[in-house]
Amino acid sequence: MAWFRNLRQLSPTTIPPPPKSTTPSFTFLLSHFSSQPISKVPPPGLSPTVPGQKPRVVVLGSGWGGCRLMKGLDTTVYDVVCVSPRNHMVFTPLLASTCVGTLEFRSVAEPIVRIQPAISREPGSYFFLANCTGIKPEEHSVQCETVTDGLNTSEPRRFKISYDKLIIALGSQPLTFGIHGVKEHAFFLREVSHAQEIRRKLLLNLMLSDVPGISVQEKRRLLHCVVVGGGPTGVEFSGELYDFIIKDVSQRYAHVKDCIQVTLIEANEILSSFDDRLQRYATNQLTKSGVQIVQGIVKDVKPQTIILKDGSEIPYGLLVWSTGVGPSPFVNSLEVPKSPGGRIGIDEWLRVPSAEDVFAIGDCSGFLESTGKQILPALAQVAERQGKYLATLLNKVGKEGGARAGSAKDLDLGAPFVYKHLGSMATIGRYKALVDLRQSKAAKGLSMAGFVSWFVWRSAYLTRVISWRNRLYVAVNWATTFIFGRDISRI
Repeated sequence: MAWFRNLRQLSPTTIPPPPKSTTPSFTFLLSHFSSQPISKVPPPGLSPTVPGQKPRVVVLGSGWGGCRLMKGLDTTVYDVVCVSPRNHMVFTPLLASTCVGTLEFRSVAEPIVRIQPAISREPGSYFFLANCTGIKPEEHSVQCETVTDGLNTSEPRRFKISYDKLIIALGSQPLTFGIHGVKEHAFFLREVSHAQEIRRKLLLNLMLSDVPGISVQEKRRLLHCVVVGGGPTGVEFSGELYDFIIKDVSQRYAHVKDCIQVTLIEANEILSSFDDRLQRYATNQLTKSGVQIVQGIVKDVKPQTIILKDGSEIPYGLLVWSTGVGPSPFVNSLEVPKSPGGRIGIDEWLRVPSAEDVFAIGDCSGFLESTGKQILPALAQVAERQGKYLATLLNKVGKEGGARAGSAKDLDLGAPFVYKHLGSMATIGRYKALVDLRQSKAAKGLSMAGFVSWFVWRSAYLTRVISWRNRLYVAVNWATTFIFGRDISRI
């Protein structure tokens, strides 16, 4: 029977043993992903570029400066690598509007891959959701650590990136002046996550204040919103909050509308960078709106009370802190020359003189005293202009053969960076805003206030939104809010 003989030939007893495998074992392969260091295995990361590869520009940060730089870089010359703890840019001038539902959160967030599409399509360009933990200028490399979120996430992974050009655009952090309790009990307004937290807290307090059994005193505390800092962010948030109270809260929370109060605390004068006439106009309009302006210095912050330097106490249900910005702990830890105020010292071409091929832009940097230039304010337009200038400079350097690490020493970089202030704008609610187009407070120029200024403010910011996609979002959100009011869902 032929079929039986064939079956015997396929039996396990006649099958020869397999040859000894020469491929790495599964255990060995897993060792490459182990968190324990292995002395013979080099640390993971991006190695230095070699001939045949495009030079690599590493950008630390995804703020105004870093994103404007990435948008303007010539990706036929450079590979772009961005390292940031967020994968989007925040359009900060409109962030206050998201807290009360005037705009949706996605309207003020622009994904990095839309700003620079090469990051998602070019083989040598990447975005890493990580923090920079160290810089080694002598090795032309940076050390990074991946971002973890929550308690049930894996341990952060550490890796190294070699660069040909490094741009530090790490921004800044809110100043607390060492006041006890600020970090624990106050909300900041610099990220989309901050705006989401403020909105949830505001709506929670509104709902809790309507529960039976709440005393009048506790109801007034829950509905007391305190803003510390009289700059543009604090004033704009106060104005947006007033509009929310008058147009939406008074209709949908009629039982508690008379208990709501907004207090703005400022040590000196609100909007100190604006024209004196505009300052008085803003003060009068906010006061008419029901915003109480208190001139004082915060001494201590407790869970439900603010204590001022004169000893007075102010109970609150929501506290928003907006008193200015300063260098982050990472910037403070860098061993580089610093400008007055602790920011990374730069020369006229935005270079860090003590580190070859390293540049710094935005809030984290400031001119060295040796340049004779004044420290620029921590404004979005400063960072954006620096990013645009540096992109042009790097494109020029790349086309002249200086893109590789250490190859631009003898190149002429051209004209140094010069900043010209384009003016300031701020909304104060009730379809009113301030527009100050002077170069400085002492200079002459156009300044106006009122409804026309509000229209100019909205038109200007609508055109400054990065993409047409987000411009459409913003325009639709404004129209929807005007017709149907703000959404009060606590999501």
